Amino acid sequence: MSRRSSVDDRLMCEIDGNHLTAAAVIGEYGLVRARFSAFLQSSTAIGFILSFDLTDNSFQMISRRLIACNGASFQLERSLVEKLLPLLKRCKSIRSLEQIHAQTLVNSIRMPMPNYLLSKMIDLKDFAYSVRFFSEVPTNSYAFNVMIRGFAATWQRFELAVEFFARMNNLGVKPDNFTLPFVFMSCWNLLNVTMGMLAHSEALKLGLMLDFHVVHSLITMYSRCGEIKLARNAFDEMPRKDLVSWNSIISGYSKSGLAGDAVEMFRKMKEEGFEPNEMTLVSVLASCGDLGDSKLGKQIEDHVMGTDTEMNSFVGSALINMYAKSGELESAKRIFHYMERKDIVTWNAMISGFAQNGEAEETISLFDSMMRNGRPEPNEITLIAVLSACALLGSLEIGKRVEEYASARGFKRDIYVATALVDMYSKCGDLESASKAFDGMPRRNKVSWNAVISAHAFNGRPRESLALFRRMLDEEKDIRPDDITFVGVLSACVHGGLVDEGRRWFDRMDSSFGLTPKVEHYSCMVDLLSRAGLVSEAWDFIQRMPRKPDEILLGSLLVACQKAKNADIGERVSELLLEMEPSNSGNYVISSKIYADVKRWHDCAEMRRTMKQKGISKTPGRSWIETDGLLREFHAGDLLVDDARRIRHVLGLLYEDMLGAGNRVEIHIIK
Repeated sequence: MSRRSSVDDRLMCEIDGNHLTAAAVIGEYGLVRARFSAFLQSSTAIGFILSFDLTDNSFQMISRRLIACNGASFQLERSLVEKLLPLLKRCKSIRSLEQIHAQTLVNSIRMPMPNYLLSKMIDLKDFAYSVRFFSEVPTNSYAFNVMIRGFAATWQRFELAVEFFARMNNLGVKPDNFTLPFVFMSCWNLLNVTMGMLAHSEALKLGLMLDFHVVHSLITMYSRCGEIKLARNAFDEMPRKDLVSWNSIISGYSKSGLAGDAVEMFRKMKEEGFEPNEMTLVSVLASCGDLGDSKLGKQIEDHVMGTDTEMNSFVGSALINMYAKSGELESAKRIFHYMERKDIVTWNAMISGFAQNGEAEETISLFDSMMRNGRPEPNEITLIAVLSACALLGSLEIGKRVEEYASARGFKRDIYVATALVDMYSKCGDLESASKAFDGMPRRNKVSWNAVISAHAFNGRPRESLALFRRMLDEEKDIRPDDITFVGVLSACVHGGLVDEGRRWFDRMDSSFGLTPKVEHYSCMVDLLSRAGLVSEAWDFIQRMPRKPDEILLGSLLVACQKAKNADIGERVSELLLEMEPSNSGNYVISSKIYADVKRWHDCAEMRRTMKQKGISKTPGRSWIETDGLLREFHAGDLLVDDARRIRHVLGLLYEDMLGAGNRVEIHIIK
């Protein structure tokens, strides 16, 4: 054979090989087989064998070398698989994978090689390639397992994982202990307990309930779907239990809000001779926090300090959360300062602990310290806690700085950060910025709508608040109003004096939305009717309430009785209030005024005398305002504050301007 002929033969083989590779890459597998068959019959075809060179952990272009293939090329399949498998394991790119895939088609390499290819496609996270290739793989349990695993763990396409599990059953392919944990994972993420029960029945039929992984994922599925009794049944039926079994049920109880049961299971676990690990401690500490049981929490802290258990971020943060929820902030700070390495979880636990306990100034101070340190950088959870502190203090300037930070780092796209901004601006009285933050949200949930509805309701825009509520009903078909929504709606009616509309929405809570009015809704109605002077109807609402009214609600009605000069209802309300708050001076003062208004002088004097005998003095009113980034507090009658004379001078000027504009001014306000 001449040198020119040899070169031409190699060139023809290379061209045909490229055609085959291209056809395989675009999924034309039938064309690959036809082309390969014709290629083997050509005079130039002798065969292929691959050689790979690895440089920088990536595949270079696969070179082809000719081999003799006079009908014996299929005998080399085994040796080709032995060459391809190590390369497949080291494969880092889809391009390299496509080349290996092409060679399996060119050489007609059979099972189980396609299964390994599918697994690598999923590892490389190519969704479309994996789904397309799966349809070409012969039906088998391994292929279904890796696809279900990929849908659940790699792509979080839980609905597809469940769909493939159903298809698997329809085709008669039996699931195994590798299938079911990912099916249960998908069910709890979808809250699809029905499919979870079907998978459970399959596990029972196939005798898979002895497998730890299957049962542990089953317990988690039931607890996450709110079926904690079924989770407990699965736990109790285990013939043998390990530490993960106990952790699964303890975590299930804890995350289901059944803190007492979680602590009880923890005690039983100890009695059975199991030593808790980090996961156990985190779950139990969360339950201790929910119960306010710092005594057990302290025992767990002592256990951590007295053993080799590391005071890492998770355990330390759980201790901080537990103490903060129990109201023991000094202990929470002690743990925080004890920890040498503090990550974002630790900082967030302490900052959130301050915020949840109403320690707004401490929250902002710790946030400032975190910013000065430079590391770790605040995340969404940090900002939500700080914004709640700004809302509590009415600190608008700090809130704006937090928004600037959030905007610069893309956190404003987070639905919870954006909602916290709406809440902060509304509580600081900046309704325009609150509306802007709401309008800029890429998506909204029920909490977002509740925040903006309440923002307008409590800032003197009742009709806009109700318009937003109607807009939510029209635009958000998947969002149904809840108890909090209707507190905002009824509050809007209160501030707008919209009695008829308030009555209508209160009645529709049950008839249209299936919501049973709670104390908060009755309180709004009592407030609405009281302000309208309908104190008898308001008293009827109080008597219909599911539980006793609180002192705030009764105080509101008492003031309304004074304005309406209704001593009959006022006397009944006063009796309840004085029983609930025997030391509140305001209740005595208002009650005495009600008697005075209807000229019951003896009762008026008696009320004042009782107040004096009990040593109760009138509590001065107070207010506060933010100026130049500082909060200043004022008490009624307090002339010792800084700039008192200048403040009184400005108030006097305002008084004169108001008189000039024809307004009636109560002079005692500025005396």
